Amino acid sequence: MTVPKVFIDGEAGTTGLQIYQRLADREDLEVISIDPDKRKVASERAKMINAADVAILCLPDDAAREAVSWVTNPQTKILDASTAHRTADEWVYGFPEMSADQRSHIATANRVSNPGCYPTGFLALMSPLVRGGLLPATFPATVNAISGYSGGGKKLIAQYEGFRAEAPAEESRSPYSPYGLGFRHKHVKEMQKYARLHHVPLFVPAVGDFAQGMVVQIPLPLWSLEDAPTGKQLHEKLSSHYANEPFVPVAPLNDQGQLRDGSFFETKSANQTNEVQLFVFANDETKEALLIARLDNLGKGASGAAVQNLNIMLGLSEKSGLSS
Repeated sequence: MTVPKVFIDGEAGTTGLQIYQRLADREDLEVISIDPDKRKVASERAKMINAADVAILCLPDDAAREAVSWVTNPQTKILDASTAHRTADEWVYGFPEMSADQRSHIATANRVSNPGCYPTGFLALMSPLVRGGLLPATFPATVNAISGYSGGGKKLIAQYEGFRAEAPAEESRSPYSPYGLGFRHKHVKEMQKYARLHHVPLFVPAVGDFAQGMVVQIPLPLWSLEDAPTGKQLHEKLSSHYANEPFVPVAPLNDQGQLRDGSFFETKSANQTNEVQLFVFANDETKEALLIARLDNLGKGASGAAVQNLNIMLGLSEKSGLSS
């Protein structure tokens, strides 16, 4: 039996390398690689893309669009890890757990766009609540999120680790640095579209003084709603939506076990997994709630999600090469 061939265009980048490491020892598929001396030669890349059953694009947006234009083999499927096609109508969004039929759409698609890391956490929380009617589509969503610096790719990793080497004392480094303060972050349209919101969310991302890990927080001033859901209703909606999903565990309501010393939420506990872990903290008396998603920005936020989508596209076991 012939095993499917997979080509990673951009294998040397942060996400590409992580994907390669997750696939390298698999026997149910074959990773085909380009000659390192030819990895920037367009004709050679095009040849490899068209020789693959699935080509995974780990490229800047413009380069990803160009690579897609080279496809001449109608049997070649594309899984794009860039931002280029995430809101394109002719592409399938690669978040299998988003809705009851999303997994089947991915399985039959020739073009799949891998979700962004921040949108994965946001949509895991917000999409079921809006689609399920607990929050209105007009809700003015706000998102406060922090990621390890590995989310910025090789350039940011090198810059940050160089800075850490020059200033090793923890007190001399900033533990938390908000960015994207022009309110035009590339992820907000993706968040709005798949959460079915009328307005883009107010998104405030930050980079933390740690390499890997991510926390996405959505505060809910429930007192602003005429028919405000309770914390139990929010939690039950998420729990029922993800009841059979191995990679989206929902913690008990107001789970104090997630708080170090009873006060501090742990940031990196999902690292080295393909999970996006969901939490609901609520106070019905004050009508306030906080939704939290915790994930590995290089796992379910990038390479892990890509491997999961690849498995679905090829009809292989969805959990192959992944850990929960």
